[in-house]
Amino acid sequence: MSRIDESREFIPVRIAVLTVSDTRDLSQDRSGDTLVSRIETAGHTVAYRQIIRDERDAIADQLRAWIADPVVDVVISTGGTGLTGRDVTVEAHRDVYEKEIDAFGTVFTIVSMQKIGTSAVQSRATGGVAGGTYLFALPGSTGACKDAWDEILKYQLDYRHMPCNFVEIFPRLEEHKRRSKG
Repeated sequence: MSRIDESREFIPVRIAVLTVSDTRDLSQDRSGDTLVSRIETAGHTVAYRQIIRDERDAIADQLRAWIADPVVDVVISTGGTGLTGRDVTVEAHRDVYEKEIDAFGTVFTIVSMQKIGTSAVQSRATGGVAGGTYLFALPGSTGACKDAWDEILKYQLDYRHMPCNFVEIFPRLEEHKRRSKG
């Protein structure tokens, strides 16, 4: 089972928070507030925070900008993961992924089922990697943001989490781009 190895030093990561919404601004962004609070309480740094409309190209462009920014290790978006016509966050994320973290959506669904039952099937939470940056798309509800952070990301973004975590493999995310000597 998961555990924190206190003999290992905590390594803070730099996280960009992106809220996808056609209607919210910072004063109404409770899901973004929830993520920022949890990120900072865990000892990580919020590198950027932005709200963007539900426009696939605009979302993908913002993800690409943060992937290219050496200040950002992780991007967490909230909103736009549902089933309606305006929900395009998942598609935007997949436009930029080099590799999808399939199990993230599965584990999120398991966690969510414990809270909201079969309504969990309506979420399309996803995770992936691009340019050495982790990307996660969460539903827009504060409950979903709490569940994803408290049950998954808090642990996987903690270098002390055992038996493994996302932080310890940061240096290897782009090893395929290294030139072979031979």
